[in-house]
Amino acid sequence: MSKSERELIVRKIENGTVIDHIPAGYALHVLKILGISGKEGMRIAIVMNVESKKLGKKDIVKVENIELSEETVNRIALIAPTATINIIRNYKVVMKRKVRIPEVIEGLITCINPRCITNQPREPVTPRFRVISKNPLKIVCEYCETIMEHSEIIRQLIGE
Repeated sequence: MSKSERELIVRKIENGTVIDHIPAGYALHVLKILGISGKEGMRIAIVMNVESKKLGKKDIVKVENIELSEETVNRIALIAPTATINIIRNYKVVMKRKVRIPEVIEGLITCINPRCITNQPREPVTPRFRVISKNPLKIVCEYCETIMEHSEIIRQLIGE
């Protein structure tokens, strides 16, 4: 069997976004971040657990006619820190960038400590976290010092 016969061919998109180098098994989480259920009518391609020189295995998400906001890119970085974002126009990559986990995460997630000041209804304090480890991702609340693991961050971001 030739190499081209063994490869899965996914059609190019005319305009939209390709999110590549997603850690294997995380593509569906990325779709949740994007708020995509499949019922929106746009063309979506999801490739999961394909070979990758960098990651061993990876996922890829292609979505037509969407360009991501900075906040959405930051949310994706927390779930898939190895991801790259490619903006496609007229079948060509016009912009390519790696997501980046910021040193400080503000307002994207809430502290898991119910007694933290950021969770008190009378206190208008925006949750703020410092990254203490990028691989595996661990963050610490700047107000109560509660540490959150990657799985807790994902759970919040995808609403589970």
